[in-house]
Amino acid sequence: MKKFLETNISLELLTSLFSQAPVGLAILMGETHIIANANTQVLEYWGKGDHVIGMPVLEALPEIADQEFPAFLKEVFETGKTIKGNKVKALLEKDGVLITYYFDFIYAAVRADQEIVGVSVVAINVTDQVLSEQKLQENELRFKGLTEISDYSTAIYRGEDLVIEFANDQMLKSWGKSRSVIGQTLEKAIPELQGQPFIQILQDIFRTGEPYFAKEDKVDLIVDGELQTFYYSFSYRPIRDVNGEIYAILNVAVNVTELVNERLKAQNSVKEYRALAEAMPQIVWTTDKDNHIQYFNENMLKFLNVAKNDITNFDFSKIIHPDDFATLKRVWNKSALDKVFFELEFRFYDAVNDRYMWFLNRATPVLDDDGNIKQWIGTSTNIDEFKTLAAQKDTFLGIASHELKTPLTSLKLYAQVLERMLRKTGDEKNAEFAKKMDVQIIKLTSLIGDLLDVTKINAGKIYLNEVSFDFEKLVLETVEEQQMSTVFEIEIHSQKVGMVFADRDRVSQVITNFISNAIKYSPNTDKIIVRVERVEENVQFSVQDFGIGMPADKKDKVFEQYYRVSGDEQTTFPGLGLGLFISSQIVERSHGKIWVNSILGKGSTFCFTLPAVE
Repeated sequence: MKKFLETNISLELLTSLFSQAPVGLAILMGETHIIANANTQVLEYWGKGDHVIGMPVLEALPEIADQEFPAFLKEVFETGKTIKGNKVKALLEKDGVLITYYFDFIYAAVRADQEIVGVSVVAINVTDQVLSEQKLQENELRFKGLTEISDYSTAIYRGEDLVIEFANDQMLKSWGKSRSVIGQTLEKAIPELQGQPFIQILQDIFRTGEPYFAKEDKVDLIVDGELQTFYYSFSYRPIRDVNGEIYAILNVAVNVTELVNERLKAQNSVKEYRALAEAMPQIVWTTDKDNHIQYFNENMLKFLNVAKNDITNFDFSKIIHPDDFATLKRVWNKSALDKVFFELEFRFYDAVNDRYMWFLNRATPVLDDDGNIKQWIGTSTNIDEFKTLAAQKDTFLGIASHELKTPLTSLKLYAQVLERMLRKTGDEKNAEFAKKMDVQIIKLTSLIGDLLDVTKINAGKIYLNEVSFDFEKLVLETVEEQQMSTVFEIEIHSQKVGMVFADRDRVSQVITNFISNAIKYSPNTDKIIVRVERVEENVQFSVQDFGIGMPADKKDKVFEQYYRVSGDEQTTFPGLGLGLFISSQIVERSHGKIWVNSILGKGSTFCFTLPAVE
């Protein structure tokens, strides 16, 4: 063979093969690792031309001096040991910029007469593969973070052995297991699944790649030490790697046990259901998918004061308060479209008492096997007395708040006079106490003002003194006032946005509320960002903080009356939960929109828009 090579393969042919190899090849000679030969591929990796041939490798690639490669080369040259690297990071300079690459490589000794004279280098650029894997891992981590806080039961099973790689709290609760099952096979973690079809379905997905969807499937699980039957709507979806190979399965499930059980009870115990409906104090009813009354209890007949045979042709739209009808239609249509639970308070006309009465109306859609609504099961609860009591409460709060304002004004004046007198006499200690008392009076006055605003809003008596004004100018003035009373840095990003037509003082009140809330709920930071910008035909104001944030399911509730975000951290912050409710009413009555974007633990951005006027 050796003779054949010597007589049949020329040096030119070997050089050509070396230069055209699809991997990076180089020969480094001597202790200084002089580049004796380097093919086109490795020169491209290095970002160098063939002028580096004949140079020591550290002179040709000075950027690797502080990296691990010189030590590898030295070890191979001194010991003859072959070193292999897999996805090793390298920083190489191209056009004066250090760029990160990843390589698989082999460093092997080059011998002559049994003496080590150099090191051969074989390298493959695997940067694209590594970055794709890193991106995949990042996406997985991001996905897992989102699913941890999801209301859906979520799990990931890796490999055909179905090792539980991830399961959120909802899924663990569904299984009746602790986090100790993470890392176990599904069959070992939940032995009661043996004899049920789920393990086989999951293993089939690895072979077929076809996802599996189930609606209200029955599953038996041991929860609280007892084998129980549950119903779940769930999906099994294959997860593929960068090469398109299935390596795991995503399981997302919703517990519909209660809904299924209620429907089965309704189907199998019609008499029992109707007896219960008749015994309830509420009006109970059902309709078909087209909203035609199918069933009603005796309470409906009593309220409507009509005969049973007249219900079929009864026009319910005529007894609904005109001010509530549009809202009812919108909310009902949305519930029907989304096939979700319906709930709304509105007024029915009571013919017996000749007045409108408030009812809380709820309805649950019953779906057929194809997921279409076939029936609504609903109740209407008389809450008129509760509404009357709420109105009386608001009236009381309005009167009490109004009556408290006068003595508080006097008390504030006395506190200020007392502070000045004490300072004149040199009694600084007691003067500070008087000043603190004045600050508390200001807070109390603000709370009373909020209560008055709420009672006016609920009574429909809040009036807006609307004028045209420069929106940016108002924001700058309000921010300047707020900056004087806080050590927080209020960073402003503002632009000319034009005029708006609204109540200037009330809009300033909303801006002040946004800023004070941002400061209050950011205990561990010292900066908030205020932005004023033009968005199409609206002006937009926003305040971004970097504080405690809030869960996604709480965002829409913060604008409700008396609502405060609950939680271990949030409960340490004082307040009545009225400021954002008042702000939302002011913005909405000014034909604007108000909303919040928030991430728990990372902060919130409160925004509102108002129509711009030219």
